[in-house]
Order: sequence, then C-alpha cells, then structure tokens
Amino acid sequence: QVQLVESGGGSVHPGGSLKLSCAGSYFTFSAYTLKWVRRAPGKDFEWVSSISRDGTDTQYADSVKGRFTVSRDNTKKMLYLQMNDLKPEDTAVYHCMYGTARGQGTQVTVSS
Repeated sequence: QVQLVESGGGSVHPGGSLKLSCAGSYFTFSAYTLKWVRRAPGKDFEWVSSISRDGTDTQYADSVKGRFTVSRDNTKKMLYLQMNDLKPEDTAVYHCMYGTARGQGTQVTVSS
C-alpha cells in the first residue's frame, strides 16, 4: 500500500531552520501533486504547501510564505520542506500527503 515516511523534525530556537524529508513508495510518485500539512496541539490540520508533479508550481499558506520552500526529487521519490526563520507558531507535527494518504508525521518544536 501507499507509504509515506517523514523525517527531519526536531527542536529549534526561534529563527532557526529545519529541512523535512518525505520518502514515498508503492505509488507512482511523479504522477501526483504532493503537499505538506501540519497539526498543532489542540488544533485541526492546516495545509502548509503543495507542489505540482514536475515541481514547477508551488503554493504556500500565507503563514509560511517567504520562509518555507517545498521541493521534490522524483528520481529519488523524495519530497522536501525547507523551513527557515521558524517561529513558535510553527510548532506542530508535519505530514506529507498524496491524495488522502498521510504519513505518520515528524514533530517540529520551536521554542526559546
């Protein structure tokens, strides 16, 4: 079945950076738009970013625009999210998604 495995989360101070990775398998990775979503404690899932099949079209939530960069490597079946200038409000579990399939997520904590 579809498998999505996120990694790269951690704890950083405000202003810090992290790069999340997502490995996809058991589906035609290059054929689909992929996205990142996050869920902060006590809140609903929030869409963060999307990237087109070939990576040429990217979209971001207003809350992360200018700070986060999404990319993909279809040859490696990998999705990435470079996160810069992190803020405490970015604290959440981050998931990659394909259609309705979602990985287990990776925790990002931003605190001083």
